[in-house]
Amino acid sequence: VQLQASGGGLVQAGGSLRLSCAASGRTFSNYAVGWFRQAPGKDRTFVADISRSGGTTYYADSVKGRFTISRDNAKSTVYLQMNSLKSEDTAVYYCAAGTGLSALEYRYNYWGQGTQVTVSS
Repeated sequence: VQLQASGGGLVQAGGSLRLSCAASGRTFSNYAVGWFRQAPGKDRTFVADISRSGGTTYYADSVKGRFTISRDNAKSTVYLQMNSLKSEDTAVYYCAAGTGLSALEYRYNYWGQGTQVTVSS
């Protein structure tokens, strides 16, 4: 499956952005999808993931209550709604698809190219 992440940009602290991860190539509903991010000079870290049906979601503690992951299998797209953004949310955000929910990168077989999110304080 091919993944295309989009929706990043420059936003002021306290603002919102919605990222999209569009999939093509295989049956999208067969895959759980996760969002990860990599800040400058740091390792890539887990942000959120969503089950194949969309019925189960998990979040990193740092984004819980501010970010919401959702999916539309008819459109083969996963979304990450990011509210109350902070400067520490600045990173390149990646979406990834795998066979099950996981916060571990190696459990995901397919990765998008990343989209830059910059939060100015």
